[in-house]
This record gives sequence, structure tokens and C-alpha cells, in this order.
Amino acid sequence: MAISAQADSGTVLDRILQARRLEVDHRKRVLPETALRYGVNAATPLRDFTSALTRDSLNIIAELKPASPSKGILRDPFHPVELAQSLESAGAAVLSVLTEGEFFRGSLKNLRDARKAVKLPAFRKDFIFDSWQVWETRANDADSFLLIVAALSDELLRDLIALGRQLKMEPLVEVHTAAELDRALAAEARIIGVNNRDLKTLDLRVETSFELIERIPDSCIAVSESGLRTHDDLVRLRNAGFDAFLIGESLMLSPDPAAALATFLGRPGLPV
Repeated sequence: MAISAQADSGTVLDRILQARRLEVDHRKRVLPETALRYGVNAATPLRDFTSALTRDSLNIIAELKPASPSKGILRDPFHPVELAQSLESAGAAVLSVLTEGEFFRGSLKNLRDARKAVKLPAFRKDFIFDSWQVWETRANDADSFLLIVAALSDELLRDLIALGRQLKMEPLVEVHTAAELDRALAAEARIIGVNNRDLKTLDLRVETSFELIERIPDSCIAVSESGLRTHDDLVRLRNAGFDAFLIGESLMLSPDPAAALATFLGRPGLPV
């Protein structure tokens, strides 16, 4: 099944951002930031996202993703609570939950429901470009969130990182190129995600991670994202210097996501 708005002009990232800006503008009128700040005060206590990524193991961020622009519908029916519980049992370090609705079929409800069902930290995967969204993220109980360098100016990137830290959430700052990595480091990002999928073209190159890891300081947490297919992929990337690995489509397309996760961890056949 095709994801909507694919025929529009511009890159995939441009189309997604255009749609998100319209939605966020509407939601800001309905729910002012002042109300979100009250919601943050009532949010559940934070879980330690940073520590979960730096354990001495293959730390997998297991992604709950109903659909994607490149593959269409990935999982239908989609049951976030059951998926979250089974992936936690199989050894996930963190849950990543898509909350963008039009292109990925995600929702904030999926985030809240999945996090409530497990003890793992929950990471909000979305297209965030406004401080209002950061407040919204914490008000919905997330423990961290994504910032995509390609979608942000240098000033906005710095401001959103700072707001995340004010709210005790260290964001994962995603890059696709050496130039974007330089910008993330200049903004003093502490968790760097290397996305092997170029969001402007949807081209996929796992080599991107190997090309950029030498440029990521040891003081930063390094995460490889997208296109990871086997346990050996994770071992090679960990030996290269990565601390954690974000895996979504391979899990969501599997008849048994928990068994697939156990195989990634090198424990095939593990009872879950």
C-alpha cells in the first residue's frame, strides 16, 4: 500500500516536513505550549536513555514502525503494546516509536501505550523542528527524541538540544553526511545517529556508518541506523566503534519480531 503524498514535488524529506509543519501549526493553536508545560509536570519519571545505549552489549533500539515512505505498510494489524512487550523480553535496550501519522502511520498514543507496557526507555521518532514539539514529547512520557540535522538550521539545532537538556532528555542527533556530522558536533550533540538511509532520496548505504565513525569523538555515543540485516552487521559496526543500533523494518516485516531481535543479538531460538 502506498504512503500518501508521494507524488508531490521536492525530496521525500521536504514533503514530510511540509506536512508536519501544517499539522504542528494546527496543533499549536488547539493546544498552547502553556498547557503542554502543565502536562510535563504530570509526566511519568524519565528513564535513563543514555545508559541504555552504553551497556557492554549489542544495544538495540527496537523500532515500532507501522509503515514507511520507502516500503509502504510494514505491519498490519499493528499492536504496539504486544510488540513492545515481546521486544523487551527478547532483549531490546530501548524502544523507538514512530509518532508521525501521514507517512509512517505512527501516533503519540502508540508511544504512550508502548512505554507504559514496558520498563525500557522510549525514544520518540518524528520530525521535530519546533520547541512546542519538544514540550509535547516530554508531556507524552518519552525519554528522548530525534533531531535531524538535515531538517534544521544551526541555531535551531542548538536551541532544541538545549531545551531537551533543560527537560532532562538528551536527544539523538541524526546525520547522513560528513558535513552534517560537523554541524552536529558544532552544536555539541552528545548522541550521534548515523542514518544509512538518505531521507532526501531513500537510498540506503550501510557503508555510510563505517565512513563516518572515525569522525565521531569517543566522548559521543554513536548509533548506527537503518539497513542492518544480520548479527554480523552489528558485530562489525560495534568493532568499528558504534555503541547502539536502531533496527525497525527488519523487525516489523518479520512474522516474529521478537525472534528476529534475538537473532540480531546472536541468540537465535531464544525463548521469549
